[in-house]
Amino acid sequence: MLFSEILKDLDWEETGKSIYAKTSRDVERALAKAQTPGAEINLEDFKALVSPAAAAAPYLETMAGLSRTATQKKFGKTIQFYIPLYLSNACTNHCIYCGFNHENKFTRVTLTDEQIMEECKVLKQMGYEHLLLLTGESPKEAGIDYLEHAMQLVSPYFAQISLEVQPMDTPDYERLRKSGLHAVYVYQETYNKERYKFYHPAGMKRNYEWRLNTQDRLGLANVNKIGLGALLGLEDWRIEAFCMAMHLRHLQKTYWRSKYCVAFPRMRPHEGEGYQPQHVVSDKEFCQMIWAFRLLDDEVEMSLTTRESRDFRNHMVSLGITSISAGSQTDPGGYAHPNTEVAQFEINDNRSPVEMKKMIEEQGYEVVWKDWDKVYDFHDVKA
Repeated sequence: MLFSEILKDLDWEETGKSIYAKTSRDVERALAKAQTPGAEINLEDFKALVSPAAAAAPYLETMAGLSRTATQKKFGKTIQFYIPLYLSNACTNHCIYCGFNHENKFTRVTLTDEQIMEECKVLKQMGYEHLLLLTGESPKEAGIDYLEHAMQLVSPYFAQISLEVQPMDTPDYERLRKSGLHAVYVYQETYNKERYKFYHPAGMKRNYEWRLNTQDRLGLANVNKIGLGALLGLEDWRIEAFCMAMHLRHLQKTYWRSKYCVAFPRMRPHEGEGYQPQHVVSDKEFCQMIWAFRLLDDEVEMSLTTRESRDFRNHMVSLGITSISAGSQTDPGGYAHPNTEVAQFEINDNRSPVEMKKMIEEQGYEVVWKDWDKVYDFHDVKA
């Protein structure tokens, strides 16, 4: 069963009422489970953990401590480093919250082979081994053939190659795995089907079900790691978080051989008229969401991008996050030639990898530049 078949039975408004009806007793019951060996946090417990009832200081302090302990137990005192490389800002979509919106008037750039290698040279000098390739959604400019070729170019120089591009079909993902694909991240933006149309008035991304079932197609293609998330600021974050938790549980049960990562991008200023968030997520609420996911699942990876402030990222290093980016540029060609093109969104924390590494080590943590090697791709091991 695809996730769209499961989610179709969810009533957005009723789910919200259920979350907001949770009481302190429900929160305490969930936290008691989190501290009991062998007990499992279920989706009803998760509702309590993301509810307003859990926002009281004593509960958040407990959640933070449990999140730290659970993360260290599974991941040690380590933080993985990765870097985004934007290959193209060409896009056919009209997403009202994104700087790559097709209606925004600026020069569209798709990197050539020479430009890609120029970017890679800079990133290797920075020490990176995990490369996240990104594009706008434009099959004509950056379709499967372009992506496959780009991966073949960069694969010899990096231990891990991940993608955050337009959703594709299972055979496409199987094809890219042969070129070294390790992980794919696809964010639903919002799980609210009715409101989804408002945020995506035109373009390929308007197809809600096609995007929603991308992770199922990734699972069928045996991709090693699958990422999911929602854009915080569009709709009620508590309901979005519950839908993400449902999605994660479905994927883990159905495609148990893959690993999973959740991300929590908050809206940032961008090129264009600038849609303003209608559901602003505070730092306190953001922390609550992260800690709730860690208590739900102690093995899921969680990333924190340069969208967030340096102070916030400093504080979250030891409280549940497992991977982080540093020194990021969100425009094609931005590493070799900074500030030459329009970025997808404004960077909030512009510290270099060296500065981030120093901060992380001062907290007693170790930076991991490489946590995977292609030789260990179990999906390719023959019985």
